[in-house]
Amino acid sequence: LLAEPFTWSFTTGDALSPTLLPVDTASAGNYVILAKTAISTVPASVITGDIAVSPAAATFITGFSLAADPTNVFSTSPQVTGQVFAANFAVPTPDTLTTAVSDMELAYTDAAGRAPDLIELGAGNIGNLTLVPGVYNWSSGLDVPATTAVTLNGGATDVWIFQVAGNFTMASGTAIVLSGGALAKNVFWQVAGAVEVRTTAHLEGIVLTQTGVTMQTGSSINGRLLAQTAVSLDTTTVVQPAP
Repeated sequence: LLAEPFTWSFTTGDALSPTLLPVDTASAGNYVILAKTAISTVPASVITGDIAVSPAAATFITGFSLAADPTNVFSTSPQVTGQVFAANFAVPTPDTLTTAVSDMELAYTDAAGRAPDLIELGAGNIGNLTLVPGVYNWSSGLDVPATTAVTLNGGATDVWIFQVAGNFTMASGTAIVLSGGALAKNVFWQVAGAVEVRTTAHLEGIVLTQTGVTMQTGSSINGRLLAQTAVSLDTTTVVQPAP
């Protein structure tokens, strides 16, 4: 045991994996939200980009006041700057969404299979850390605790992949911050458990979750929510990342 408190620090260099390639989301990347079972909102959320559910039907998209296009290929919503798709819409939508869901699952598998550079950083508590590009792995949950932020520092071509075997939780008011030119399209959160972004918290990057996403009141994301179950929003701002 240490007799006095001691602060540990370490240096990792500019990147853990200098040649790390982004995860290819393929056609799943055409959607800012893609879910298999449901998308719900407490109005009024603000969503920029297309959203879709499959194999679920449009009845599992709730709170959006959907208006069907005359073609029945898509619907619109006052909360969505984009189009809304479901598996029971007219062709070619069902086949398009089947492919997108398959691509989402392949992207999840790709992210989960990358060799980690750093394991169990902070024992799953990454509050107030600045992280260089690389692959980070946790065998349980990952938390951004209250009154903290996480900074991802790197360039426009750098990539971060976070592999989380448990749940990923951001406390209310916390944030993921990009610096040095880092781009949300190159940040991937591969989460086996649930993703919970609490009140007014802000997330950056592409969420690939095997279960669901809950975005609480006033939360926001610059990125995509790609969930193998459901996505729940509450007056949430969702903006697709810059290409």
